[in-house]
Amino acid sequence: MLERRWLEMTWRDGLFCHWPVDPAVVAETLPDRLSVATHDGDAYLSVVAFVMDDIRPRGVPVGLSFPELNLRTYVEGPEGAGVYFYNLDADDRLGVSVARRLFALPYYRAEMDASPVGDAGRSGGEGSAVRFTSRRTHRGVPQARFDATYEPTGEAFAAEPGSLDAFLVENYRFYAQGDRLYRGEITHEPWTLRPATVDCRTNTLFEANGFDRPDGDPLVHYAEPIDVGADRIRSV
Repeated sequence: MLERRWLEMTWRDGLFCHWPVDPAVVAETLPDRLSVATHDGDAYLSVVAFVMDDIRPRGVPVGLSFPELNLRTYVEGPEGAGVYFYNLDADDRLGVSVARRLFALPYYRAEMDASPVGDAGRSGGEGSAVRFTSRRTHRGVPQARFDATYEPTGEAFAAEPGSLDAFLVENYRFYAQGDRLYRGEITHEPWTLRPATVDCRTNTLFEANGFDRPDGDPLVHYAEPIDVGADRIRSV
């Protein structure tokens, strides 16, 4: 449980794309004090795209909204299991600048759009397809692009404890390496997931982070909107 909810927000239009990889591929990229977490012997690299909606300090009535795109893996750390971020691209100049200045976290500015496709209607509704595009505009770092359309295709479900689905999505702690190792904590109800299809026309996040593109098709989840609370980012 969080000591306090510093920020409140809603995450919507969530896309999870997960690729199994050899743990050694991930291990050589992790900072000291983090080790690879695996499920049935596999490490995973995941591309996650979503819209952070109505982000605001607790008690403030109106907040900011913008898309975010990240590449992450799964780790064991000094304060427990969590995810480790290689990049956090966001369409929010102020938020990116603050995160980089205060914590030297791997946030990068990008031009992004997340929009319902065709006659899907309001984004996030049942059966809706979403097109998510991102073009990194941050200077002095490897460029990255992403362009995908995704759509839920099956019945909603919650991940069973101990399952691969739970290993990949039910994570409430994250780590990121900046000028030192940082961690953050979030809280929310369990995800409501749906099987999904994705047409990924462009994805250079792996290359931008020094990885070869994983073989095979990813495991894909569509995530229903969820309310999230977040604590302050702290050094480990």
